[in-house]
Amino acid sequence: MALTQQFARVTPEYLDRCRATALDSPGASPGWDPPEADRLDTEWALWGLLHHCRSTGAGPELTALLDRAVSGDPDGNVGFLDHDEVYDGFGDPPRLLAPATVADIAAALDRVQLADLLSSLPASTADSAISCGFRGGFDGDVREHLAERFVAPREFYRTAARRAQCVITWVD
Repeated sequence: MALTQQFARVTPEYLDRCRATALDSPGASPGWDPPEADRLDTEWALWGLLHHCRSTGAGPELTALLDRAVSGDPDGNVGFLDHDEVYDGFGDPPRLLAPATVADIAAALDRVQLADLLSSLPASTADSAISCGFRGGFDGDVREHLAERFVAPREFYRTAARRAQCVITWVD
């Protein structure tokens, strides 16, 4: 099974309920079950976009933005989500982005000129895939794949910002 980048939009109150549930339940189960509409799986495309930014020397602000959007903040108090009910235990446990941070990331993602960024991809599919760190071949249009997988989290963050929600990030 391939690893994929996961996101969930939740309210601070929902996180408080999960924290309390974890404290009161056998096995520290947090009762994690955000609605499907508030979850997003971007597969591995955002890592490819981040790899491309790093390999082409894109601005450090853009690289830091993408990295933070997919990695979350390490200092969020969501250790109770380090549970097999939430993720499979591969890699770092889920991380939190607080509502104010989500709003900042959403605004910054809206400013990204994706067409300009993708214009530096090589013309051939094979070379574009290599530029993004996609090993083992790639079937399809790399630019289209990256664009689709960038638009979804941008919309996801916009909605979370509008609702004053947190975003939880993890790899599963």
